[in-house]
Amino acid sequence: MAVDQTFDTVLVVDFGAQYAQLIARRVRECHVYSEIVPSTMPAAEMLAKKPKAIILSGGPASVYEEGAPIAPDGLFDLAVPTLGICYGHQVMAQALGGTVENSEVAEYGGATIAVTDPGVLFDGQPDEQAVWMSHRDFVSRAPEGFTVTARTEVTPVAGMEDPERGFYGVQFHPEVLHTEHGMEVLRRFLYEGAGCRPSWTMVNIAEEQIEAIRAQVGDKRAICGLSGGVDSAVAAALVQRAIGDQLTCVFVDHGLLRKGEPEQVEKDFVAATGVNLHVVDAQERFLDALAGVVDPEEKRKIIGREFIRVFEAAAREIAFGDRSEARIAEGGSSRGSGGSSPRGRQGEDAAEPVEFLVQGTLYPDVVESGGGTGAANIKSHHNVGGLPDDLQFRLVEPLRALFKDEVRALGEQLGLPAEIVWRQPFPGPGLGIRIIGEVTRERLDILRDADAIAREELTRAGLDREVWQFPVVLLADVRSVGVQGDGRTYGHPVVLRPVTSEDAMTADWARLPYDVLQKISTRITNEVREINRVVVDVTSKPPGTIEWE
Repeated sequence: MAVDQTFDTVLVVDFGAQYAQLIARRVRECHVYSEIVPSTMPAAEMLAKKPKAIILSGGPASVYEEGAPIAPDGLFDLAVPTLGICYGHQVMAQALGGTVENSEVAEYGGATIAVTDPGVLFDGQPDEQAVWMSHRDFVSRAPEGFTVTARTEVTPVAGMEDPERGFYGVQFHPEVLHTEHGMEVLRRFLYEGAGCRPSWTMVNIAEEQIEAIRAQVGDKRAICGLSGGVDSAVAAALVQRAIGDQLTCVFVDHGLLRKGEPEQVEKDFVAATGVNLHVVDAQERFLDALAGVVDPEEKRKIIGREFIRVFEAAAREIAFGDRSEARIAEGGSSRGSGGSSPRGRQGEDAAEPVEFLVQGTLYPDVVESGGGTGAANIKSHHNVGGLPDDLQFRLVEPLRALFKDEVRALGEQLGLPAEIVWRQPFPGPGLGIRIIGEVTRERLDILRDADAIAREELTRAGLDREVWQFPVVLLADVRSVGVQGDGRTYGHPVVLRPVTSEDAMTADWARLPYDVLQKISTRITNEVREINRVVVDVTSKPPGTIEWE
């Protein structure tokens, strides 16, 4: 994305960290534009981007191992203020003559640093601070010219800096919320250490993306895969601002949605945006494709493939009108919403092909699908790792570099209603990845009823804004003995997974009041005949993920 050079730019050099994008996001929260670049980018190319500062991310490697990523040649000769975080801190120390060693005692999770010299980064902060660590290697000796600014019981150089040359390093993760003064450390580096100006705002993001979309799409036509969630809604709103009625939104009812959701999506989204909406009923198609499948990766890839196949058929119908309606999808049907059917442009240009597919892909989707530099494939998201190789569209993904809270802020900036902006995240594969086992119509109906009860009680308790996401998971291949009405039952358990998060990269389980949990459990076991046990998942992320599959 081209950036107006009246704004300062910070480059985040990605050494394969799951948190690289989180660092970039924290920089943007300081109202400074940030951009991620791979550690393999030559230093000259980095300099060509005119960075005001550079941040070296963490990473899973050890700097002294063969093949470990290193700083590009000449990086530390660019005269650009540079902050190293965790692995980046170790890369800086080793490159400039310090010593990195492996410790017998690792530091993972919470730790306390003792500030030994406030320097630039810790000026005005407490002498002891809670921080978040994730390392076994450590800097045992700082390079010549550096002042050691912080330590822990395990790590002798938890912070170091050489302000004269503009070099700063911390072993902990200031970008993670669990680091008590992390944002202040970043702000001091950006403002005091690098002289960045806090002039990057959400208005600029919207303007930049609208211009980028216009440049990418031109006068061509596009469809947007609309799920009803905030991600696809904001993506659609951005693209509509950019290209107007060249955009048609396609809502695919794949049969994996929650109770009442298809009707709500049609009503709320059209009323809020006025976007042309084309609705496809493809429930049978998806259920047939998922029959007998239990592996979660295979489920995600099947759902991703079927989405694309349906979008392709919908694009033909939008382009050619009723002449191709029969081709919409085997086992599927379509209808227009909010006007003529389909609500594409008619007349002489009706046969103009649809070349672009708009998706509400976010960065957590990308990084968990192995899209970061050296990042592991945690699970393939249907709209990233689940896309077919023979994709016929060019993708438009205006939110690909953003986290959920940034998308919500952007949605508010674009004037979308709170009902859409603050809707709890719901995965594109829907309930298909909340059924542990084969996906069948009967199991979907069971899970839909349980999920509806959980959502109703959460809303009734006024906790919708307190809980980031509330998956309800059906353990379809598990049975447990119960007793109901003085008789033995042998039913399914469901798992309640309420979590709190800010960015979906890390999460904690939500401490719901006991009376709310009791109401949910009692209603589910009383009203859903097939369920006789309700349990609560109290695992954080990591080590677990938010969704079970």
